Amino acid sequence: MGRMSLVLGLDTGGTFTDAVLLDKQSRTVLATAKALTTRADLSVGVGKAIEAVLSEWGGDAAAISRVNLSTTLATNSVVEGIGGRVALVLIGFDADVLNRAGLGAAINQDPVLQIAGGHKPDGSEQAVLDITALTAELTELDGQVSSFAVAGHFATRNPVHEKAVRDHLSQTTGLPVTCSHELSNALGGPRRALTTVLNARLISLLDRLIKSTSFQIEQLGLNCALMVVKGDGTLLQADYARTRPVETVLSGPAASISGAAFLVGEEDVIVSDIGGTTTDIARLRGGVVQTSADGAIVGGWRTNVEAAHIRTFGLGGDSVVCVNSRDLKGGICLGPRRAIPLSLLSTQQPQIKEILRQQTEQAIAQGTDGRFVLAMVKAEAVPKWLTRSETKLLYQLIEMGVAALADIATTQVALGAVDRLITRGLVMLSCFTPTDAAHVLGQFDEFDTYSAELGAQLLARQKSGSGSQLAADGLEAARMVIDALTNHSAVALMDAALADDRTANAITGQMKNKPNQNEYLVSSSDVLRGAVTKGRDRADDGTKTAVEIALKLSLPLVALGASAATYYPAISQRLSAELIVPDHAEVAGAVGAAAGDVRQRVEVLVTQPSIGLFRVHLAAGPHDVKSREKALALARAAAETSAEARAKAAGAVGELSVCLSETIDQVPVGSEKCLFLQATITAEANAS
Repeated sequence: MGRMSLVLGLDTGGTFTDAVLLDKQSRTVLATAKALTTRADLSVGVGKAIEAVLSEWGGDAAAISRVNLSTTLATNSVVEGIGGRVALVLIGFDADVLNRAGLGAAINQDPVLQIAGGHKPDGSEQAVLDITALTAELTELDGQVSSFAVAGHFATRNPVHEKAVRDHLSQTTGLPVTCSHELSNALGGPRRALTTVLNARLISLLDRLIKSTSFQIEQLGLNCALMVVKGDGTLLQADYARTRPVETVLSGPAASISGAAFLVGEEDVIVSDIGGTTTDIARLRGGVVQTSADGAIVGGWRTNVEAAHIRTFGLGGDSVVCVNSRDLKGGICLGPRRAIPLSLLSTQQPQIKEILRQQTEQAIAQGTDGRFVLAMVKAEAVPKWLTRSETKLLYQLIEMGVAALADIATTQVALGAVDRLITRGLVMLSCFTPTDAAHVLGQFDEFDTYSAELGAQLLARQKSGSGSQLAADGLEAARMVIDALTNHSAVALMDAALADDRTANAITGQMKNKPNQNEYLVSSSDVLRGAVTKGRDRADDGTKTAVEIALKLSLPLVALGASAATYYPAISQRLSAELIVPDHAEVAGAVGAAAGDVRQRVEVLVTQPSIGLFRVHLAAGPHDVKSREKALALARAAAETSAEARAKAAGAVGELSVCLSETIDQVPVGSEKCLFLQATITAEANAS
């Protein structure tokens, strides 16, 4: 076996970090390993996973040619709404821009700076850039944000103003700056701005992971390049990925789906990967992962990120479990936020067992029972922009290590501060999760069952909106949690399958003009949802219905993830689907990471702002020529050169193959002539 064929694949998830050693030439998995992801110091978990896989293999680390890293941390952060504080600079947009594409919800309480400038659709300047106004507003943000996101009006047609603002912010603040034109060529300013905000928010997170991984591979004697998996399953050189973390938003899911394609012989299947925080669903057609032309959807946000066509929703083995206290019917709520399972925390912090036991002996149940918090940062890394109460709480928690929520947050104000710290990723919650429920029911025994049982008892005591207790005992509460996970997963799978099915519109012809509803056909219909969750011929009260509604997943269901074998037999039964749990399903993400290669795609647009004038929209700004043929030739050359340069920057070595394609939009004028509107030249560079 040659050195070039040996690749180490790593997949860092919310709970586990997986490692796989793959011989790409023979397509053989040589060794696998798992280690717990250590949020406070990612290098510890990464190092243990690498050490374990090298130990199992027993070969010389110097023989490994490359380390490919995938991660769900970025995906999880977006789904959970966790990340650094970002300042969004909007150039030339109207005041209503925050109400479009979910931009206002995405930015939340982070600061927004709106200044004059921006460009018109033809790339010409719409207004003079007002750097002075930007400088005046920056004085109020000193120490209050961790990065900047910059989005200009029609910046994809002319990025000059975005570049000027980026340079000014870098020189003035020294903080990371992300420009929208660097991430996407697509029109639609609000969505580009949203994508840029997510990128800026994720920079510090991905930077920590890359630094941790780089340190470990150097310490363990791996003298090779570190690559990061993008959301489409292809690779980026690590330093390049640092500046474009949003491209890794679906890194982990894409790697898992690529792993499924590598591991499963079936060519047409539905793949579902259940992790600690999310479940990712995709379809393989002809054994190939499909890509999304309209941007990836993550946690309800539609981005401009080119990625594998994957639906991600906030439900996993470590999803927060809470009681629906606002509804008279009560019941279980799951996710989207992730928590450390009580069964796992107690293996690291044994003192929580006694606290849990004491809470079970209290006469009156409290809403904070069975909930703990722990700091994810060290004292020297506490952000300056926190409020006084948040800062005090965080320092207190850093000193304590881990604390019962009831002890550290004794008022509603304090509870709110803790919640904000969790949202910022500075504090982690631990509570009862589906993983704990699986321990109680004897389906899983990786961690401490006793703590899980105590947590189940505390959950059972919680009250619904009607004032009634959730369950008679912990065992019943655990069954309710697993049933809820099964139901939610089955509905999500059927939603995904119907949305992907080309016959979905034919099934619901009345929805043809409402494409968003086609995304959630089952979950938005009480009748269809009931057919999946309660049985095809049963009403809410268990009585037989007059009409039987049947929904069946007609394709095989491939289940991935460490807990796939635990949860998916019941889920597949609910959908009457053939279940496939392949060998190495528990480390499919690491397999997919190891199997990846570099690919970069660049688009160059040609427009005709006036008759006889053709405008090529280049990275340096618009360039005008008077010949259509010259404009197209310039666009082809620019696209090819740029794709090659980006592929090399992304880490491609050796020969590159570049494929050119073009789309020309024109309308007939008379019987023999056509009016040129625009052309899109696409160049795709692939590592050979």
